[in-house]
Amino acid sequence: MHFNPYGGPAAQVAVDLANLDEQTAERQFATVRAHGMSVTEPTPRQARALAKWSARLHAVFAEPDNDVRVDMVNALLAESACRPYITRHDGKPAHIHYSGAHDDTLRRICAYTAGGLAHLLCEDGDRMGVCASDGCTTAFVDTSRNGRRRYCSTRCATRVHVAHHRERVGAQP
Repeated sequence: MHFNPYGGPAAQVAVDLANLDEQTAERQFATVRAHGMSVTEPTPRQARALAKWSARLHAVFAEPDNDVRVDMVNALLAESACRPYITRHDGKPAHIHYSGAHDDTLRRICAYTAGGLAHLLCEDGDRMGVCASDGCTTAFVDTSRNGRRRYCSTRCATRVHVAHHRERVGAQP
């Protein structure tokens, strides 16, 4: 049984926000809603702030040193978190929120994603990263069995492996 939903689903929201290349309010909040969060329409200020937050999330995934990641996530937690509480809403079973009952949408998203990254980092910080393919900056959460993922997708991995193969074959006399 998975007791804490923040390490899994919240980390997925964090990685999806971190990977938004086009930071429009519609895409940001559609991403959050796709993960089941009940959020109201953002103000323009909230949308701009969420774009900045998303960039900070991406920086956590891009940082290779878990000790530095801890400091980065602690800064996110300090900025976003408040006292946890149990709630029921929208027909969902009881669950924990890390933001206040009357906090705005932006604060709720920030607390949720910071909490998700904190749990992921504490469970296995090596299961987050950015694609190793040259030119690709896509962040990912490694859910593979062996935890050795280096690429954001099979497509990127295949592209790299084919290029390496062609180099080897081309280099043979």
